[in-house]
Amino acid sequence: MASQRLEHTLLPKILALPVFSSDALSSVAYATEEILHVLLGATLAAYAYRYVMPIAAAIAILMAIVVASYRQTVRAYPNGGGAYIVSKENLGTIPGLIAAGALLTDYVLTVAVSIVAGVFALTSAATSLLPYKVELSIGFVIFITLANLRGVRESGTLFAFPTYAFIVSILTMVAIGLARCVGGCPLAEPVPPAADLAKVAGPVGLFIVLRAFSSGSTALTGVEAISNGVPAFRRPQARNAAETLAMMGAIAITMFLGISFLASRMHVTVSDERSVVAQVAHATFGGGIGFYLVQIFTTMILVLAANTSYQDFPRLSAILARDRFMPRQFANRGDRLVFSNGVIVLAALAILLIVVFDADLTRLIQLYVVGVFTSFTLSQTGMVRHWLKEKEKGEEAEKGWRRSIVINSIGALTTFVVLIVVLRTKFSHGAWIVVVAMPLLVLMFRSIHRHYLSVMAELRRGRVTVGGERENHVVLLVRDLDAAAVEALGYVRAIRPTDVRAIYPCSDLVSAEIQSRWRSFAIGAPDLEPLPTRDGDLLGAVQAFVRGIPARRRDFITLVIPEVVRESGVTSYVLRRRSLVRLKAGLLRVPNVVVTDVPVHAGERVEVGTDGRPLIPRRTVALTFVSAVNDATVRAVNYAVSLGAAETRAIYFDLDPDQPPGIIEEWAERGLPVPLDIVEAPFRDLTGPMLEEVRRHTRRPDTLAIVVIPEFVVTKWRHQLLHNQNALFVKRLFLFEPRCVLSSVPFALELT
Repeated sequence: MASQRLEHTLLPKILALPVFSSDALSSVAYATEEILHVLLGATLAAYAYRYVMPIAAAIAILMAIVVASYRQTVRAYPNGGGAYIVSKENLGTIPGLIAAGALLTDYVLTVAVSIVAGVFALTSAATSLLPYKVELSIGFVIFITLANLRGVRESGTLFAFPTYAFIVSILTMVAIGLARCVGGCPLAEPVPPAADLAKVAGPVGLFIVLRAFSSGSTALTGVEAISNGVPAFRRPQARNAAETLAMMGAIAITMFLGISFLASRMHVTVSDERSVVAQVAHATFGGGIGFYLVQIFTTMILVLAANTSYQDFPRLSAILARDRFMPRQFANRGDRLVFSNGVIVLAALAILLIVVFDADLTRLIQLYVVGVFTSFTLSQTGMVRHWLKEKEKGEEAEKGWRRSIVINSIGALTTFVVLIVVLRTKFSHGAWIVVVAMPLLVLMFRSIHRHYLSVMAELRRGRVTVGGERENHVVLLVRDLDAAAVEALGYVRAIRPTDVRAIYPCSDLVSAEIQSRWRSFAIGAPDLEPLPTRDGDLLGAVQAFVRGIPARRRDFITLVIPEVVRESGVTSYVLRRRSLVRLKAGLLRVPNVVVTDVPVHAGERVEVGTDGRPLIPRRTVALTFVSAVNDATVRAVNYAVSLGAAETRAIYFDLDPDQPPGIIEEWAERGLPVPLDIVEAPFRDLTGPMLEEVRRHTRRPDTLAIVVIPEFVVTKWRHQLLHNQNALFVKRLFLFEPRCVLSSVPFALELT
């Protein structure tokens, strides 16, 4: 899809509800079970069931408070008011990053918990599948990942039926169950209880009640999703999002209270073989089609509930990437206008959790809720600060701020109290892992941010001046006297370098036979110089040779590497040409060196003159691909100018044509001496636009295109992960393009 069609992907409320609310709605399928797990784990006595409804009612009130609070957030932040944005703008960067870390952790856990709970619902109806719960969980993660890579609107359409079918099946079950309870509720069919349940009657103290409350608070997971996804709604976005949030809250509270009431009256237990919802459905419908429909739709909604995280994890990652707290690759939209990198990373992390915890819902659920209420508390506290700022505006303040500040204050206080309860009751049961993870994530965010700021400062120091006389010393690496060497020699003669030296890797001296063959077609070129290599270390030998060439700091040393490409794909090329790939990468770290690749494809006809000498291209065009105006770009442009091509141009590929690029003004201010072309790439795929720009010139058989790219060189391997791999993409693309030479102009980043 083109970027201009982003409006087409906006969701109506009927689709937004399943996309953003499936997590919150599906949480009711296991929230009651978590309450019972704590209560029945403390006592075997039947009076434990008396506590279920008071606890469920308290959770329902809490959910209503949180929903009302986030409705204020949605209205105040129509462009998306997740906990990160609200906390960062109103409380500061560190609270914002804590909220972001809490949310990202929670999103990963949501996928793992929802999928595992869905598989548990499936195995409750088909117990023979229980040994395959890990494999089934991973399979469902992969399915949802592929669905989301197809796009937001498409995934919403896909998930709409299961969500609404689940709502109808649960409400039907509750209605029939309540009707049957008029004359006395039917008791649940006996099932083997979980191994960790109490074996004797014991007291149920305040701590047990609070722990049951914190476990049941998983019902609130996913409530924030709508506030994060406001930009995905149809217009008016804020109003539609607020209405959807209210619908979600009403439906979730009704289902949760209904399930909790029936579970407490039917005296269901906690079992490893059959979930609480499954026991309630079996008792309500007496087995049969009703029971299986509830289980099928519960499985579907729990599995698809992970979709909420698939919407919000990539979106939050993109926001953090734009703020330079995460790698910039997370800000890139894929072909279907989704943040593909975020989707893939989320899937990988969720699968890792499922494998590590052996798809055990009880162990995974202990990690839950901490991140949820951390983000709730910070978000609502930030909203209180937001309304206080509105108050200071006087007559210009937003209407209704007094009512909103009361609602958000209640929300902030309530969620903070619940957070303390959750930390106190669940810390030793696994919540400590999340408590440790969040500060580590904040440290990672800050480290990434410092790196990007350092890179920006380094690139804009103005160390590279525009223009000026620069010498270009060319070194031609001749490994074989083949078609590639012929083509490379013709290229070298076309660019008119300051001087040329040809080197030949050998153990001692160049043999008389090789030297004679070289002289026969390289008439006028200098003789081959021997390049002694020890233990086959071509990189070390070439590095030592080019370092010995006297050159000024502003001059260039161009190492021309001819090669005959026989592979048809990049993977086979990298595997078979490891030494050559290592040579190209290693030379980028040598000062002043520019690496020029001259590929000739096997079977390709190389033009030679009547005297057998390589033909010099009649026309050369130097095209510099740029993404910004900085010292690396200036150095690449200076190199392109030094080639003396018949035509020299710079090209900026605009990935988002709706946003006017600011590079035009910066280009003029820097005084760069070559014209800048803006080429639209509306599908965010650079392949077509780049190839078309080159082929526009190489369609003429007498023209050779020289693609020049600036390339960052960082000192630490981990820094490679923080930069877009555009240089590698361009190299791969033009390795197989005829009549095209690629020059990488490195720019060393002096970062500690």
